[in-house]
Amino acid sequence: MTSLRICLAAAVVLVMAGNAEAACQKVVGSADMVTRDLAKFMANAALKNAIETKGLKPSGEIALTCRDDTFTTYCKASRPACH
Repeated sequence: MTSLRICLAAAVVLVMAGNAEAACQKVVGSADMVTRDLAKFMANAALKNAIETKGLKPSGEIALTCRDDTFTTYCKASRPACH
């Protein structure tokens, strides 16, 4: 009987953990600007606004990538966010 209770408790924990992860998603903000600093700033601002608009809370680190084009710089910021 005790091993059955342990198995049931473990199953409940796994289901709850799966639901918690399902409530999280990757949110992205991007910007295409004349300077790299401005593109970074605007990509981070777009990410922050997207997270707030979706009613989520930021979780984890921000990943930022930038690419220099001929006249502009494109940056994309992403971050996990949860309910």
